[in-house]
Amino acid sequence: MIEAKNLKKWYGTNCAVNDVSFDVKKGEVLGFLGPNGAGKSTTMRMITGFLHLDGGSVRIGEHSIEDEPVAAKAMMGYLPENAPLYGDVSVEGFLGYIAKLRGLRGQDHKGAVAEAIETCSLESVRHKTIQTLSKGYRHRTCFAQSILHDPDVLIMDEPTDGLDPNQKYEMRNLIKRMGERKAIIISTHILEEVDAICTRVIVINNGELVADGLPSELRERSKIAGAVTMTIARQPFEKISQRLKDMTEVDKVVCLDQENGVCRVRAFPADDVDDLAGKLHGAVAQSGWALTELRTEQGRLDDVFREITSSEEGEEK
Repeated sequence: MIEAKNLKKWYGTNCAVNDVSFDVKKGEVLGFLGPNGAGKSTTMRMITGFLHLDGGSVRIGEHSIEDEPVAAKAMMGYLPENAPLYGDVSVEGFLGYIAKLRGLRGQDHKGAVAEAIETCSLESVRHKTIQTLSKGYRHRTCFAQSILHDPDVLIMDEPTDGLDPNQKYEMRNLIKRMGERKAIIISTHILEEVDAICTRVIVINNGELVADGLPSELRERSKIAGAVTMTIARQPFEKISQRLKDMTEVDKVVCLDQENGVCRVRAFPADDVDDLAGKLHGAVAQSGWALTELRTEQGRLDDVFREITSSEEGEEK
């Protein structure tokens, strides 16, 4: 549904996006990550046709964003980070206006506005002017305009920005449900959001694509992925460490915390070791120690994100 090939964008002598390529299929929710100034918003604006391409190509369905912009844009809904709104217009009036711009007439127009209001829980404010709304309700109104015409493609920049925890939960569930039948790209700084709704992740840094994979695949790149964390009572770290280092399955052991007779350690597996947790459990049981915690670390996206975007950030793009 979305095909971006070798995208380039220059601002003077500054290359904001450099040879970025990816695609998104129907049924995918792609998380688009990167530090501030990495080129995320610039890339999304090129995909939506908001910015001219300095190189490469974008197709939405069968349509080129540059050669067939109207047909391509008809297939997509776009929620920019700071979506423009008309403050003196009611929520219903604004959505009605957008529905007309989208070519909806008669019952289709009326039904689309009503469904968007219901989907985005805007019923209580439908007759209020936008300037009187909280930031959360304004953001919902922006989201509602992006889904009015039931597009096959949704592109959203920080879709939960400004929402309270309950609203974020509702919005994430809504995006996840829509992702079953649409192709969706969301730009976000919130890594827990990636775990909650994204089926795939790409990371951009200094204008270049530096990672592309499933959230689970990125977590596996974390330095602690596969390590086992244990909490053991009434044993000093030195004794625990010596016992575990004697095991061929263990590469190294580090102390995470030691206080009031309780020691929390992390053991890292040697190469090609499976089920380290089971082997450690057996060793602890054989030693007669009091084990109160044992878990295998799945890896953390924030660790991987910091590692692959640790180069110096450029100016805001």
